[in-house]
Amino acid sequence: MTDIKSIAVNALEDLKGKDIVSMDVSGLSDVMETLIICTGTSNRQVKSLANNVVEDGKEAGIRPIGVEGMDSGEWVLVDYGDVVVHVMQAETRGFYDLEKLWSMTPNTREDADGSDPHQD
Repeated sequence: MTDIKSIAVNALEDLKGKDIVSMDVSGLSDVMETLIICTGTSNRQVKSLANNVVEDGKEAGIRPIGVEGMDSGEWVLVDYGDVVVHVMQAETRGFYDLEKLWSMTPNTREDADGSDPHQD
């Protein structure tokens, strides 16, 4: 089986995507295992980067479940199920800060108020 993670990263590198990050989010999500984030310098580059991921995946026989945001080119999401690729312009990436969001562990009730929910 071909590894869509390496195909996606290579496709992004081929078109000079910036700050490519691959995160294992399997412990935080039931719907995906890997999140790949990349910055493009313009609408045109964001679209080209995302399109290159899709095309290289197709050449390997892997088609995305969906592609969102190709019209604007500000933020394009390519969904392969277990692997989700986000290609964003720098300002958008900085605003949403997905790396920070997805690196946070969920609060438990004990974390939130300092009490142990199992202790009465």
